[in-house]
Amino acid sequence: MRGQNFVFFLTVQGFIAGLVFGILQSTSAENFLGFVVLITIFFYLFAHVCVGFYFQTLGIKAQPFPKYAHEKNLDNYVREINRREQFIDAYYSHKSELLSDDEQGKT
Repeated sequence: MRGQNFVFFLTVQGFIAGLVFGILQSTSAENFLGFVVLITIFFYLFAHVCVGFYFQTLGIKAQPFPKYAHEKNLDNYVREINRREQFIDAYYSHKSELLSDDEQGKT
């Protein structure tokens, strides 16, 4: 799960927990709104702390992107596609000649 999705998930869970706690404990609309906002903010910040510690302990190291190898592979793919397109175009042009010869032979 991506870190951003985890933050979203835990924030929604905090909002729901805030609604439940606010309904059970509040005596006025201001208290209800205060409980919902404070609990949601707490869950939001807690989710960011969890994600931060997770990525810190994960130990992701930056690796160089093999740009030239990818460009070489993509150039090879482009050449192969062009070669196949030329073959298909030659086949269809030859096919139309064969079909016209067959039609002349039938008449």
